[in-house]
Amino acid sequence: MGYGLLKVTGNKAQMMAMGVIDMRKQNDPYLRLGYIFERVTGLIAEFLPDEMAIEAPFFGKNVQSMLKLGRAQGVAIAAAIHRDIPIHEYAPLKIKMAITGNGAASKEQVAGMLKRLLMLKEDDMPQFMDATDALGAAYCHFLQASRPESTARHYSSWKDFAQKNEKRIKR
Repeated sequence: MGYGLLKVTGNKAQMMAMGVIDMRKQNDPYLRLGYIFERVTGLIAEFLPDEMAIEAPFFGKNVQSMLKLGRAQGVAIAAAIHRDIPIHEYAPLKIKMAITGNGAASKEQVAGMLKRLLMLKEDDMPQFMDATDALGAAYCHFLQASRPESTARHYSSWKDFAQKNEKRIKR
C-alpha cells in the first residue's frame, strides 16, 4: 500500500515523503490490517497532515482482490478518522486526468508527470508504483483544493446565453 505526503505553501506543492507499507512478510490478513493502521497512524503522528486523499475503490474482475483492497482502505480511513483528519476520495480516472490530462494514462505516465510537476530527482522515485499512485491522489487533491468552484453562470447554449443577457446584447 502506497503513501505520499505533500507540503503546500501558498499555491506550490512539495513532496515531503513517499513510500510503501510493505506487508509481504506478514501472512495473517488480520495482522496486515493492524500493521496498516499502525503505519498510517505513525505517518500521521510524524507529519501531522491536515487532510487525507485516497484513491476510490474501482471495480475489478477479482472479487477477493477487491475485498482485500477495500479492507486496507477502510483501515487507513479509520486511522485518519481516529486522528480527526478529513478524508477526500478521488476516482482513479480523475487522478489520472488531473495529473496527465489523460484518464487512460499508465502508472508510468502518472509517475513521470509527478516527477516533472514536483521536480523530483531520479533518486526520489520509488521502486513500487503504489507510492506514486498515492502521491498522485495527494497531488490531485492539491489541484482540486486550489481551484475553487466557479460562481460564474453556466449556459446550455447560445440561445440560453442570449435570453439571460438581453441587456448586454446590441440589436
